[in-house]
Amino acid sequence: MKASELKDLSVDELTRKAGELRENLFNLKIRRRAGTLESVADVTKNKRDLARILTLLTQKNESSKAQRKAKAAPKKEEQPAARKDQP
Repeated sequence: MKASELKDLSVDELTRKAGELRENLFNLKIRRRAGTLESVADVTKNKRDLARILTLLTQKNESSKAQRKAKAAPKKEEQPAARKDQP
């Protein structure tokens, strides 16, 4: 799975794909321990795909948090700090 393909997906789709990959990775690990797995490279490929998806999810969540924070906090006008010795 290419990162460029994943960037176009929404957060919900990425979350769904991450769940599918976790389940598939679990099944591959079971098959490897049972000795019925033909290629160990499949486990590595799944791990990398899952890491790509989780990285994109983190990036999208951080960018959406930053956007919400920027909208919610209006800019304050800077006022000179009051001195303690003056009333």
